[in-house]
Amino acid sequence: MLLQKSVFQTSSILRKCTSYSLTALMLGTGCRAPIDRFSAWRDTKDIAYYQNFAHQIEYPDVASCNAPESTAIPIPFSIKNPSEVPAWDLSLQEAVNTALHSSDVLRSIGGSIVQTQLGTSTTLDPGLAESNPINGVEAALSAFDAQVSTELFWQKNNRPQNRLPSLSFIFPASLEQTTGNYINSITKTTATGTKFTLNSNVVYDRNNNPGLQFNSSFVGFLEAGMRQPLMQGYGTTYNRIAGPNSPVGQYNGVLIARINLDISLADFERGVVTLVDDVETAYWELYFAYRTLDAQVTGRENSLQTWQRIHELQKVGARGGEADAEAQARSQYYLFESLVNDALASTNGLFATEQRLRYLMGVTANDGRLIKPTDQPLQAEIQVDWYRAVADATSQRVEIRKQKWTIKRRELELLASRLNRRARLDAVTLYRWRGLGDHLIDARDPNNQFSSLAQNITEGNFQEWQAGLEWNYNVGLRQASSAMRNAQLSLVRECSVLKEMELRISHDLSNSQRQIARSYAQVQTNYNRVEADQQQVEVLRNRYERGLININFLLLAQQSLATSTSSYHRALTDYMLALRDFHREKGSLLNYNQVQLAEAGYTDGAYSSAYQRGRDYTPRDPGTTVSVQPGPISQGSFSPEMVGQEGATYVTPESASEQFSPE
Repeated sequence: MLLQKSVFQTSSILRKCTSYSLTALMLGTGCRAPIDRFSAWRDTKDIAYYQNFAHQIEYPDVASCNAPESTAIPIPFSIKNPSEVPAWDLSLQEAVNTALHSSDVLRSIGGSIVQTQLGTSTTLDPGLAESNPINGVEAALSAFDAQVSTELFWQKNNRPQNRLPSLSFIFPASLEQTTGNYINSITKTTATGTKFTLNSNVVYDRNNNPGLQFNSSFVGFLEAGMRQPLMQGYGTTYNRIAGPNSPVGQYNGVLIARINLDISLADFERGVVTLVDDVETAYWELYFAYRTLDAQVTGRENSLQTWQRIHELQKVGARGGEADAEAQARSQYYLFESLVNDALASTNGLFATEQRLRYLMGVTANDGRLIKPTDQPLQAEIQVDWYRAVADATSQRVEIRKQKWTIKRRELELLASRLNRRARLDAVTLYRWRGLGDHLIDARDPNNQFSSLAQNITEGNFQEWQAGLEWNYNVGLRQASSAMRNAQLSLVRECSVLKEMELRISHDLSNSQRQIARSYAQVQTNYNRVEADQQQVEVLRNRYERGLININFLLLAQQSLATSTSSYHRALTDYMLALRDFHREKGSLLNYNQVQLAEAGYTDGAYSSAYQRGRDYTPRDPGTTVSVQPGPISQGSFSPEMVGQEGATYVTPESASEQFSPE
């Protein structure tokens, strides 16, 4: 801003000072610091032409409406008796259904959309991938659309000529010319790489040159041409993978775009799996929070009864009412009171856990009710078919299917790169009809063939044609060979990643199977532990009331009962979460929670158009023709019930290098 201010000052000097005074000023300043000698000439109140800051924080003007579930919420619960709050009885299936229908955003309990907006999955992601104007399927198909262009220009020329004045009676001293140019062009690229062109060109010319038959004339032509690649860029295989006229190493064809869409669908499905996984986790954690609170409340009530009894004995001075016993009972009561408060309002307490489930379900943080799980954990032992589960995990997991789509894309890229290791040889043909006319369109004159440009062209008296070959060869094919080697390495890498993913999944599945057995054993152990602690409390209470033991034994037994009860319900929760983890690792979590993914149907017009186009693009059997053809892109629609398909093929790094070797 100082530079801008100096510029205004200098311009003011140049306007108001003579050259002599300006020179004197420059000589007089020397090396001294610049002094604002003209501040009195300016109105210091008028400084609107600059500001003393570069930018300021502003609020965007965006039409938005705050959702009521984000703003219209009552005060959250803190330390409050849950029995005094109306209950919202909710099953796990209802919680999952609400979470899937509440928003376009696939929420995650471990992430925050406030800080990571770009990495958040939504239900719109597959549609965004399909409608991508650069890499989408329709964008790839647009390369085969007909391109129409039209140009219309008028121009006036007035140019002096380099001629002798003595010849001015023959040749004008200047060229005066009015021209117009009207150009139409239609180009169409086919799936085989053939490019058809149809051009028309009309030029209007009116000038003062001598010796012209017409004062003004129309000259034009109508031509049709074709360019057919014979080597590099030829064939439907290459053009569907790389796209027409794609540079070496770039693959933006229809098949690649379709695979990218399938990968986007796999990412979307993985987001749904994560959401369902988090909802089930929050649901069972809320169940455990209720049971933990019950255990602590029970312990508090037992401690209160013990304290009250000792206090009454202390009042009458009876045995068992000693001051130390009363203090110990009172201390344990307040210990359980503290545990109850933590079970209610800590970060892992009932209210916080219930709010996490509410967020995943997309409902308000508080609506005056308290969600209460109605589903109970399973207490029966679940036996799983291990070998069937391993086969499911290596075929149903969405991550496996996504990686196989990536391998299929690398296979197609390698195929296209092999087809690129050829010289460019194009067959070029052109046929043109030329014409000349005094008028653009006029009635037919049998005595003057040049009376109309349209008549002269359609009569076909002036025809031209051209046919030939264009050869372009990059000696050594260095770039194409490098692209093919890169495609080979990429394919081998993706196959290696798939192999490693299958190994990792097998380990994770083994661990989840182990956790099922461990958690069920813990359920049995802690159940027996609860029974033993209950019996111990009853026996010790009777002994204490008869004055046979110290109060410490009873208080420790009550603490042990509360701990074992909480551990039992923790084991039940872990058992349900272990079953959930097993289904997630096996790839059947959505089926386990009765969730199915489907897309809404198209309009009737879309189905009719697809039927008409399908008749023209029905694949034909190539027969015995020897050609390089890619394998099937897909085995059909995926169904979770399709486990261990017999027709499925598995590509290993070794077979990939053999199948797609340069030789």
